[in-house]
Parts: sequence; C-alpha cells; structure tokens
Amino acid sequence: MSQGDKDKYTDKQKRKAEHIEEGYEKRGVSHDEAERRAWATVNKQDGGGKKGGSGSDS
Repeated sequence: MSQGDKDKYTDKQKRKAEHIEEGYEKRGVSHDEAERRAWATVNKQDGGGKKGGSGSDS
C-alpha cells in the first residue's frame, strides 16, 4: 500500500477498503486516488484502525 502503515486495521477493514477501491477503479478512478478514497471511507465509517489500551483518556 502506498501511503501509510495499515497494520493497525483489522482484516475486515482491509477487505472493505479493497472492495471499495475496486469499485472506484471500475468507474475510471486512478489506482492511487481509488486507494486514498477507499481508506478515507473506511476511516469515516469505522473510526480508523484497531483501538488499543484500557479505557479512554476523557
């Protein structure tokens, strides 16, 4: 993957991003832009990668 480390994401989130990316590419969006949009969508829907720690800071 071209832009950041995706190790913090679950397998389900990675599959979701791949599926979204393929949909964008089928509509003629470049690979890099499709990947960027796919991960932005996953982040918006799921709130980012896996959450660690015990409890929250607030």
